[in-house]
Amino acid sequence: MLVSNLLFGLVLGGTYALVALGLSMQYGISRIMNLAHGEFMIAAAFCAYILFDYANLSPLVTLFIAPVIGFGVSWLIYTVMMHPLVKRAASRGQLEADSILATFGLLFVLQGVMLVVFGSDFTSYSYLNTPVNIFGVIIAASRVIALVLSLTLGGGLYFLITHTRWGATLRAVAFSPESAPLVGIEVDKVARTAFAIGGALAASGGVLVSMFVTFSAAGGVVFTMKALIIVIMGGVGNLMGALVAGLTLGVIETFVTSYVDPGLSLASTYLLFIIVLLWRPQGLFGSARS
Repeated sequence: MLVSNLLFGLVLGGTYALVALGLSMQYGISRIMNLAHGEFMIAAAFCAYILFDYANLSPLVTLFIAPVIGFGVSWLIYTVMMHPLVKRAASRGQLEADSILATFGLLFVLQGVMLVVFGSDFTSYSYLNTPVNIFGVIIAASRVIALVLSLTLGGGLYFLITHTRWGATLRAVAFSPESAPLVGIEVDKVARTAFAIGGALAASGGVLVSMFVTFSAAGGVVFTMKALIIVIMGGVGNLMGALVAGLTLGVIETFVTSYVDPGLSLASTYLLFIIVLLWRPQGLFGSARS
Protein backbone atom coordinates (compact mmCIF):
# COMPACT_ATOMS: atom_id res chain seq x y z
CA MET A 1 0.00 0.00 0.00
CA LEU A 2 2.80 2.41 0.94
CA VAL A 3 4.85 1.68 -2.18
CA SER A 4 1.81 1.84 -4.45
CA ASN A 5 0.78 5.22 -3.05
CA LEU A 6 4.33 6.46 -3.47
CA LEU A 7 4.37 5.40 -7.13
CA PHE A 8 0.93 6.91 -7.82
CA GLY A 9 2.06 10.13 -6.11
CA LEU A 10 5.22 10.31 -8.22
CA VAL A 11 3.17 9.85 -11.40
CA LEU A 12 0.83 12.68 -10.43
CA GLY A 13 3.71 14.84 -9.19
CA GLY A 14 5.69 14.29 -12.39
CA THR A 15 2.95 15.85 -14.50
CA TYR A 16 2.49 18.64 -11.95
CA ALA A 17 6.21 19.37 -12.20
CA LEU A 18 6.13 19.46 -16.00
CA VAL A 19 3.29 21.99 -16.03
CA ALA A 20 4.98 24.03 -13.29
CA LEU A 21 8.20 24.12 -15.32
CA GLY A 22 6.27 25.90 -18.06
CA LEU A 23 4.93 28.50 -15.64
CA SER A 24 8.41 28.89 -14.15
CA MET A 25 9.84 29.62 -17.62
CA GLN A 26 7.14 32.19 -18.32
CA TYR A 27 7.41 33.95 -14.98
CA GLY A 28 11.10 33.49 -14.27
CA ILE A 29 12.35 34.59 -17.70
CA SER A 30 9.52 36.43 -19.49
CA ARG A 31 8.26 38.07 -16.28
CA ILE A 32 4.70 37.13 -17.28
CA MET A 33 2.50 35.60 -14.58
CA ASN A 34 0.22 33.58 -16.85
CA LEU A 35 -3.01 32.78 -14.99
CA ALA A 36 -4.34 31.06 -18.14
CA HIS A 37 -1.55 28.46 -18.01
CA GLY A 38 -3.92 25.68 -16.89
CA GLU A 39 -6.31 26.39 -19.76
CA PHE A 40 -3.54 25.52 -22.23
CA MET A 41 -3.10 22.25 -20.40
CA ILE A 42 -6.82 21.45 -20.49
CA ALA A 43 -7.02 22.39 -24.19
CA ALA A 44 -4.21 19.93 -24.92
CA ALA A 45 -6.00 17.26 -22.89
CA PHE A 46 -9.14 17.73 -25.02
CA CYS A 47 -6.95 17.66 -28.15
CA ALA A 48 -5.56 14.26 -27.10
CA TYR A 49 -9.06 13.00 -26.29
CA ILE A 50 -10.51 14.04 -29.67
CA LEU A 51 -7.63 12.64 -31.69
CA PHE A 52 -7.75 9.37 -29.75
CA ASP A 53 -11.52 8.94 -29.72
CA TYR A 54 -12.36 10.12 -33.25
CA ALA A 55 -9.14 9.60 -35.23
CA ASN A 56 -7.75 6.64 -33.25
CA LEU A 57 -4.48 8.54 -32.83
CA SER A 58 -2.32 7.52 -29.88
CA PRO A 59 -1.72 10.21 -27.20
CA LEU A 60 1.97 9.45 -27.64
CA VAL A 61 1.66 10.75 -31.21
CA THR A 62 -0.36 13.73 -29.98
CA LEU A 63 2.54 14.43 -27.67
CA PHE A 64 4.47 15.50 -30.77
CA ILE A 65 1.59 17.63 -32.10
CA ALA A 66 0.10 19.45 -29.10
CA PRO A 67 3.38 21.03 -27.84
CA VAL A 68 4.06 22.46 -31.30
CA ILE A 69 0.58 24.02 -31.33
CA GLY A 70 1.07 25.22 -27.75
CA PHE A 71 4.39 26.81 -28.71
CA GLY A 72 2.88 28.57 -31.73
CA VAL A 73 -0.22 29.84 -29.92
CA SER A 74 1.84 31.07 -26.96
CA TRP A 75 4.27 32.81 -29.33
CA LEU A 76 1.30 34.57 -30.96
CA ILE A 77 -0.24 35.55 -27.61
CA TYR A 78 3.04 37.04 -26.44
CA THR A 79 3.45 38.98 -29.70
CA VAL A 80 -0.09 40.35 -29.84
CA MET A 81 -1.07 40.62 -26.19
CA MET A 82 1.98 40.59 -23.92
CA HIS A 83 4.56 42.49 -25.91
CA PRO A 84 2.64 45.82 -25.70
CA LEU A 85 2.44 45.35 -21.92
CA VAL A 86 6.18 44.68 -21.73
CA LYS A 87 6.94 47.78 -23.78
CA ARG A 88 4.86 50.16 -21.69
CA ALA A 89 5.72 48.73 -18.24
CA ALA A 90 7.88 51.12 -16.26
CA SER A 91 8.91 48.48 -13.75
CA ARG A 92 8.81 44.73 -13.12
CA GLY A 93 6.03 45.24 -10.61
CA GLN A 94 3.85 47.02 -13.14
CA LEU A 95 4.47 44.29 -15.75
CA GLU A 96 3.49 41.60 -13.25
CA ALA A 97 0.29 43.44 -12.29
CA ASP A 98 -0.65 44.09 -15.94
CA SER A 99 0.09 40.51 -17.00
CA ILE A 100 -1.97 39.10 -14.13
CA LEU A 101 -4.98 41.18 -15.18
CA ALA A 102 -4.52 40.40 -18.89
CA THR A 103 -4.11 36.63 -18.44
CA PHE A 104 -6.97 36.60 -15.90
CA GLY A 105 -9.20 37.80 -18.74
CA LEU A 106 -7.61 35.33 -21.16
CA LEU A 107 -8.41 32.54 -18.68
CA PHE A 108 -12.14 33.25 -18.90
CA VAL A 109 -12.06 33.59 -22.69
CA LEU A 110 -10.35 30.21 -23.17
CA GLN A 111 -12.46 28.54 -20.49
CA GLY A 112 -15.67 29.95 -21.99
CA VAL A 113 -14.78 28.68 -25.46
CA MET A 114 -14.03 25.19 -24.11
CA LEU A 115 -17.28 25.16 -22.10
CA VAL A 116 -19.24 25.99 -25.25
CA VAL A 117 -17.45 23.37 -27.34
CA PHE A 118 -17.05 20.51 -24.84
CA GLY A 119 -19.61 21.27 -22.11
CA SER A 120 -18.99 21.11 -18.38
CA ASP A 121 -18.98 17.32 -17.93
CA PHE A 122 -15.84 15.46 -16.90
CA THR A 123 -14.10 13.65 -19.75
CA SER A 124 -11.73 10.70 -19.88
CA TYR A 125 -10.62 7.92 -22.17
CA SER A 126 -9.01 4.55 -21.68
CA TYR A 127 -5.48 4.21 -23.01
CA LEU A 128 -2.89 1.57 -22.15
CA ASN A 129 -4.58 0.36 -18.99
CA THR A 130 -2.44 -2.75 -19.24
CA PRO A 131 -1.22 -3.72 -15.76
CA VAL A 132 2.53 -3.45 -15.13
CA ASN A 133 4.26 -4.92 -12.08
CA ILE A 134 6.77 -2.54 -10.46
CA PHE A 135 8.27 -3.60 -7.10
CA GLY A 136 5.25 -5.81 -6.53
CA VAL A 137 2.80 -2.99 -7.25
CA ILE A 138 0.35 -3.27 -10.14
CA ILE A 139 0.11 0.04 -11.97
CA ALA A 140 -1.36 0.95 -15.38
CA ALA A 141 1.17 1.24 -18.21
CA SER A 142 -0.21 4.71 -19.11
CA ARG A 143 0.81 6.03 -15.67
CA VAL A 144 4.30 4.58 -15.97
CA ILE A 145 4.72 6.14 -19.41
CA ALA A 146 3.44 9.49 -18.12
CA LEU A 147 5.98 9.46 -15.27
CA VAL A 148 8.91 8.48 -17.51
CA LEU A 149 8.06 11.08 -20.15
CA SER A 150 7.47 13.84 -17.56
CA LEU A 151 10.85 13.22 -15.92
CA THR A 152 12.57 12.90 -19.31
CA LEU A 153 11.12 16.18 -20.62
CA GLY A 154 11.71 18.03 -17.36
CA GLY A 155 15.22 16.63 -16.88
CA GLY A 156 16.11 17.31 -20.52
CA LEU A 157 15.00 20.92 -20.26
CA TYR A 158 16.96 21.34 -17.02
CA PHE A 159 20.09 19.95 -18.71
CA LEU A 160 19.71 22.26 -21.71
CA ILE A 161 19.29 25.32 -19.54
CA THR A 162 22.17 24.51 -17.19
CA HIS A 163 24.70 23.03 -19.67
CA THR A 164 24.30 24.85 -22.99
CA ARG A 165 25.04 28.31 -24.37
CA TRP A 166 21.36 28.73 -25.20
CA GLY A 167 20.49 27.96 -21.59
CA ALA A 168 23.06 30.47 -20.37
CA THR A 169 21.31 33.13 -22.45
CA LEU A 170 17.98 32.30 -20.82
CA ARG A 171 19.55 32.40 -17.37
CA ALA A 172 21.17 35.75 -18.09
CA VAL A 173 17.80 37.28 -18.99
CA ALA A 174 16.18 35.72 -15.93
CA PHE A 175 18.94 37.01 -13.64
CA SER A 176 19.35 40.52 -15.03
CA PRO A 177 17.23 41.59 -18.02
CA GLU A 178 18.64 45.12 -17.71
CA SER A 179 22.26 43.97 -18.17
CA ALA A 180 21.68 41.23 -20.77
CA PRO A 181 21.61 43.64 -23.77
CA LEU A 182 25.13 44.79 -22.83
CA VAL A 183 26.47 41.40 -24.01
CA GLY A 184 24.39 41.32 -27.18
CA ILE A 185 21.39 39.36 -25.90
CA GLU A 186 18.04 40.25 -27.45
CA VAL A 187 15.92 40.23 -24.30
CA ASP A 188 12.59 40.50 -26.09
CA LYS A 189 13.37 37.54 -28.35
CA VAL A 190 14.50 35.40 -25.41
CA ALA A 191 11.43 36.34 -23.35
CA ARG A 192 9.13 35.51 -26.26
CA THR A 193 10.83 32.12 -26.73
CA ALA A 194 10.62 31.31 -23.00
CA PHE A 195 6.91 32.19 -22.95
CA ALA A 196 6.30 29.95 -25.98
CA ILE A 197 8.26 27.06 -24.41
CA GLY A 198 6.10 27.45 -21.31
CA GLY A 199 3.01 26.98 -23.48
CA ALA A 200 4.55 23.88 -25.08
CA LEU A 201 5.28 22.38 -21.65
CA ALA A 202 1.70 23.04 -20.51
CA ALA A 203 0.43 21.27 -23.64
CA SER A 204 2.77 18.32 -22.99
CA GLY A 205 1.50 18.07 -19.42
CA GLY A 206 -2.10 18.20 -20.63
CA VAL A 207 -1.62 15.28 -23.00
CA LEU A 208 0.10 13.18 -20.31
CA VAL A 209 -2.50 13.97 -17.63
CA SER A 210 -5.35 13.11 -20.01
CA MET A 211 -4.09 9.51 -20.18
CA PHE A 212 -5.00 8.74 -16.55
CA VAL A 213 -7.01 11.63 -15.03
CA THR A 214 -10.55 12.83 -15.72
CA PHE A 215 -10.67 16.48 -16.74
CA SER A 216 -13.23 19.17 -17.56
CA ALA A 217 -13.31 22.50 -19.36
CA ALA A 218 -13.41 24.34 -16.03
CA GLY A 219 -10.50 22.44 -14.48
CA GLY A 220 -7.66 24.63 -15.70
CA VAL A 221 -7.82 26.98 -12.71
CA VAL A 222 -6.91 24.22 -10.27
CA PHE A 223 -3.87 23.20 -12.33
CA THR A 224 -2.77 26.83 -12.63
CA MET A 225 -2.97 27.33 -8.87
CA LYS A 226 -1.05 24.11 -8.20
CA ALA A 227 1.60 25.09 -10.74
CA LEU A 228 1.88 28.50 -9.09
CA ILE A 229 2.27 26.90 -5.66
CA ILE A 230 4.97 24.57 -7.01
CA VAL A 231 6.86 27.46 -8.63
CA ILE A 232 6.84 29.46 -5.38
CA MET A 233 7.66 26.41 -3.25
CA GLY A 234 10.58 25.44 -5.46
CA GLY A 235 11.87 29.00 -5.82
CA VAL A 236 10.82 31.37 -8.60
CA GLY A 237 12.73 30.57 -11.79
CA ASN A 238 14.45 27.51 -10.25
CA LEU A 239 13.72 24.55 -12.54
CA MET A 240 15.18 21.89 -10.24
CA GLY A 241 13.11 23.36 -7.42
CA ALA A 242 9.96 23.09 -9.55
CA LEU A 243 10.72 19.43 -10.34
CA VAL A 244 11.27 18.49 -6.69
CA ALA A 245 8.31 20.54 -5.42
CA GLY A 246 6.02 19.03 -8.07
CA LEU A 247 6.94 15.47 -7.16
CA THR A 248 6.58 16.27 -3.44
CA LEU A 249 3.15 17.81 -3.95
CA GLY A 250 1.94 14.81 -5.94
CA VAL A 251 3.10 12.35 -3.27
CA ILE A 252 1.55 14.35 -0.41
CA GLU A 253 -1.78 14.69 -2.24
CA THR A 254 -1.89 10.96 -2.91
CA PHE A 255 -1.06 10.06 0.70
CA VAL A 256 -3.71 12.45 2.06
CA THR A 257 -6.27 11.03 -0.37
CA SER A 258 -5.47 7.44 0.63
CA TYR A 259 -4.89 7.73 4.40
CA VAL A 260 -6.93 10.78 5.50
CA ASP A 261 -9.75 11.94 3.24
CA PRO A 262 -9.91 12.69 -0.52
CA GLY A 263 -11.75 15.94 0.25
CA LEU A 264 -8.69 17.24 2.10
CA SER A 265 -6.15 16.71 -0.71
CA LEU A 266 -6.48 20.28 -1.99
CA ALA A 267 -6.41 21.65 1.56
CA SER A 268 -3.17 19.75 2.22
CA THR A 269 -1.66 21.42 -0.84
CA TYR A 270 -2.37 24.88 0.49
CA LEU A 271 -1.30 23.95 4.02
CA LEU A 272 2.07 22.77 2.71
CA PHE A 273 2.35 25.97 0.68
CA ILE A 274 1.70 28.16 3.73
CA ILE A 275 4.27 26.23 5.80
CA VAL A 276 6.97 26.64 3.13
CA LEU A 277 6.07 30.30 2.63
CA LEU A 278 6.46 31.00 6.36
CA TRP A 279 9.64 28.91 6.69
CA ARG A 280 11.43 29.90 3.47
CA PRO A 281 9.68 32.77 1.61
CA GLN A 282 12.24 32.44 -1.21
CA GLY A 283 11.24 28.79 -1.78
CA LEU A 284 13.00 25.52 -1.02
CA PHE A 285 15.67 26.02 -3.70
CA GLY A 286 15.48 29.78 -4.17
CA SER A 287 17.96 32.38 -3.03
CA ALA A 288 17.01 35.31 -0.86
CA ARG A 289 17.28 37.55 -3.94
CA SER A 290 14.45 35.72 -5.79
